[in-house]
Amino acid sequence: MKKILVTGANGQLGSELKELSSHYSQFEWVFADRSVLDLSNLESISKVLETIQPQIIINCAAYTAVDKAEMETELADVLNHQAVGVLSQWSANHDCRLIHVSTDYVFDGNSNVALIEEAPTGPINVYGQTKLAGEQACLRENPNAIVVRTSWVYSRFGNNFVKTMSRLMQERDSLNVVNDQIGSPTYAADLAQAILTIITHPHWQAGIYHFSNEGEISWYEFALAIQEIGGFDCALSGIPSSDYPTPAQRPHYSLLDKSKITTTFGVVVPGYRESLERCMKA
Repeated sequence: MKKILVTGANGQLGSELKELSSHYSQFEWVFADRSVLDLSNLESISKVLETIQPQIIINCAAYTAVDKAEMETELADVLNHQAVGVLSQWSANHDCRLIHVSTDYVFDGNSNVALIEEAPTGPINVYGQTKLAGEQACLRENPNAIVVRTSWVYSRFGNNFVKTMSRLMQERDSLNVVNDQIGSPTYAADLAQAILTIITHPHWQAGIYHFSNEGEISWYEFALAIQEIGGFDCALSGIPSSDYPTPAQRPHYSLLDKSKITTTFGVVVPGYRESLERCMKA
């Protein structure tokens, strides 16, 4: 029985994988949070892996506080880049398969067409820079690894846009939401399912893949969908990013092209609206 180690077990994706794991009893599952595997302690990573001895690692752990990363650059780099290098090296040396989760923030946001995996990268904030460095370390140390880039992740677990908007729409009469950043949301449960589809596929094909839900929308349009499904009575207005300055710059356009993951592994990509409805019902 193959042993799967999931890092970042208490995050959105780790929590959704835990929910799905009961349907995949052909694997032995180890869910490691920071108390079990502290990726900020680089020296300890290999020792913990030696103890667990996984055959597959799904690395969901990351420093994801995008604005805070502008100040905590060192910690973001350790978690998003250096720790990934250590995981990749160990997995390469122990014939262990590795799936590492990355982000649309590795792009500069200047595209106007859905981004394929080979599109030029050019992160515009520290978070994106450290995640890109992590991808590069991952595939350099273990060319047999798989990197899955995703975007705008939400879930019923953790902190995310859907939960924040649902709360604010019940607390306030009106809200302003940025309407000039375009992409597609990702329900973490769908991403978890995509990763399990890859793991159970008969052919392992290393490289970078994109996954998000289908649809091309702005954060404002996403908020409108949340409002409609939740039946919230709150006036929403779309505003430009310039009216809502944040410490970290955000890419204006980061829609991901999913054709590679669907043709290679037969991954099913649901539309964002049906996934949002499923999540809000849950």
